[in-house]
Amino acid sequence: MVRITTLLFLLVLIPSHAQAESPARLADRIDQALQNEVFDENTKLAPIADDLTFVRRVWLDVLGDIPSPEEVTSFVLDPAKDKRSKLVERLLANPHYGQNWARYWRDVVFFRAVDQRSDIATDAMEADLTKWLNDDRPWSEIATEFITAHGDVREQGATAIMMAQDGMTEETTAEVSRIFLGIQIQCAQCHDHPYDRWKREQFHELAAFFPRIAVRPVRDLTRRSFEVVGNDRFGRKPPKNERAPTAEHKMPDLEDPQAPGTQMEPKFFLTSAKVPWGTTDEARRKQLAQWLTENEWFATALVNRMWAELVGEGFYASVEDIGPDRTPIAPTAIKLLSRKFKESGYDVKWLIKTICETEAYQRESRPRRGTDGTPFVANVPQRLRSDQLYNALLSAFDVKESLPTERRGRQGIKDKQRGQFAETFAYDPSINREEAVTSIPQVLALMNSPRVNQVFRDKRLSVLPSLIGEIEQDEDLTVELFLRCLGRKPTAAEFEAVKAYREEGVDRQVVFEDLAWSLVNSAEFQHRR
Repeated sequence: MVRITTLLFLLVLIPSHAQAESPARLADRIDQALQNEVFDENTKLAPIADDLTFVRRVWLDVLGDIPSPEEVTSFVLDPAKDKRSKLVERLLANPHYGQNWARYWRDVVFFRAVDQRSDIATDAMEADLTKWLNDDRPWSEIATEFITAHGDVREQGATAIMMAQDGMTEETTAEVSRIFLGIQIQCAQCHDHPYDRWKREQFHELAAFFPRIAVRPVRDLTRRSFEVVGNDRFGRKPPKNERAPTAEHKMPDLEDPQAPGTQMEPKFFLTSAKVPWGTTDEARRKQLAQWLTENEWFATALVNRMWAELVGEGFYASVEDIGPDRTPIAPTAIKLLSRKFKESGYDVKWLIKTICETEAYQRESRPRRGTDGTPFVANVPQRLRSDQLYNALLSAFDVKESLPTERRGRQGIKDKQRGQFAETFAYDPSINREEAVTSIPQVLALMNSPRVNQVFRDKRLSVLPSLIGEIEQDEDLTVELFLRCLGRKPTAAEFEAVKAYREEGVDRQVVFEDLAWSLVNSAEFQHRR
């Protein structure tokens, strides 16, 4: 009896994702499903990418940075057949994995912020989410943290969505559905959804889970902050401030905006499950989190988003417009991957590992297909997000992140240079990538900004001046700069171009500063192939 009890105790301790299907085996099944559903005998699939392409791609995807020349060389020379799988596992164990994806989700949340004051909540969200992702907490637990959050926005990162939406009921409702279900139900706020099945009543029934929350200033003379609160005490008279929390949500009367509206019962639109009027704020938000994270669209939304981010094209046309009225490219493949993701215990690391094991991920990249092209025949180049590009610029020339220049948030330290870089290069990661076009300010910033020029010339900041002095052979220095910036050796034509420039009698230092500048300003540096 003691042994049985001990065994049961140990089984409880084993995380649910320990029973997940092998990523390699499931990746084969996903590739086979794509073969059956998308390709035919005439489909021309891109070949599997070489090691040089793979190592730079997976570094940028998992860590948001580029590998060093030593990392590239070591990986290419490794004869092990399973070296790609082992590299992905090693990168997922690196603390920068959590930080990279926390920054991605920070941009998902705050690019749709309705109030710029919410910027003070970004550091706490980045810090908390980094830890949760590195600790491999299930995605369902992380979503629950955000849906049920309360407290000081500088201290509690999960308050980010409510702070970004200033605690407003309808806006918070729309964001929770968009981010965690991939369903755009906000169109039903004023009228029945024009293209989907969602009715206006369903939007406001979902909103009825959030009327009791508010964002209010923290009373502190030494620091400025806000807190998300849930209120369960209400007087008999309605509040004078229309932004104040209310006991229940009311759907406005469009014919008579001055009328009190229709009181809505909290009801989850995907299952019609409901909680009674009068339920406390904590209880109704916890119940919603449970129903939402158990629903099939919760798993499908993250699978589709991660697949789109890593392969370059999602199963659905948009990462935030899926649902029962949308048809995916490969229904069997995404259903299988979503079901297995749920069975893994919503293990995000397992999901990334599985996608990286597929041939769809590992194929060479090709330009984004046209409307008549076949999906998933190749990986699609992705323009680097602001943090990825900033990291790549620093790593290529061993530049250390700038010294603390500004104290903000719980982390206490904010890299001002990174923030300024983001003002020029950041884009909403939820949009379709073909919409994230390069702007003139971005081109000028990389070509002429003082900060970037420092990278090429300042000995105190960058390793480039030292490399030019220490590596005597032009050919060796050319290879070193290509490996640092692009993760590959130069082609014969590129060698000849550098050689021809040297033969013009230009100063050697100028030649290689110009070469480094050219590589950083190339499309290849600013994308992951």
